[in-house]
Amino acid sequence: MFGPSTRGVTAALSILAITTTVVVSAECTREGLLAAANSYIAAQTSGSIDGLKLSATNFTYQLNNKVADIKTGVLSQPLKIDLNRSTADTVACASYTMLISASGSKPYVISTQIRHPDNDTGTISLIDTVAATTGALFFNAPKTLGYIQKENWGTLEEGQRVDRQELKRVGDAYLDMWTDAKAADSIPWGTDCERVEGSQLTRPCGATLPRGGSQRPNGNRRYVIDETVGSVDVLCSFDSLGNMPDSHEVRVEGGKVKYVHTVTVLQ
Repeated sequence: MFGPSTRGVTAALSILAITTTVVVSAECTREGLLAAANSYIAAQTSGSIDGLKLSATNFTYQLNNKVADIKTGVLSQPLKIDLNRSTADTVACASYTMLISASGSKPYVISTQIRHPDNDTGTISLIDTVAATTGALFFNAPKTLGYIQKENWGTLEEGQRVDRQELKRVGDAYLDMWTDAKAADSIPWGTDCERVEGSQLTRPCGATLPRGGSQRPNGNRRYVIDETVGSVDVLCSFDSLGNMPDSHEVRVEGGKVKYVHTVTVLQ
């Protein structure tokens, strides 16, 4: 039989347990991910990181596959942003943002993944950027902008979506084409798909594909997968043709590849 004081302690412990459970099982939301992505876009526009909620104890800034000083990297340069688009991965608690600056003093096409610790979108633990500018593979920011701004990246209806496992498989298969002769034929190419590699446009995107030949797989792959728009972005080291920082983004509509974007930095 519990006395009054025991019941009070028990009730307090129950409340503490409930509170602890809520904290541990905090949900990573699309709204939170996209809000953090928007704060990144604002920072790149202004060239100031003051509005970013960076982790005070566990933050890393990576630029073109190397740890860098955020205060001197591309994020410290104010850019005129002509196009931005973000996707959200609530499983990995990460977002992907594409930025194109074609009309500013220095042109850029930028691919950035942002990651958050412990499902807490209020804190940023990693900003991981591949930033291409003049001299990068097939680089021409105005041409790239002209192609990509015509694309439709709206939310897909449920019946047009595939699951994250298939999106990851397609992203991996694309990067495996340089080492695996069978990879290209495992990708569900759409008849009207478009591939934008820097300023190079290929339509349909399933034409003129590599079919093995390299002994070095494209490694260091980092994924952001968003089933609602059918997208997978993979940041990697494009080792099949040389150690090049790279982003490959693929959109799948109705089970077929619709768009492919590549951003590749020559080193």
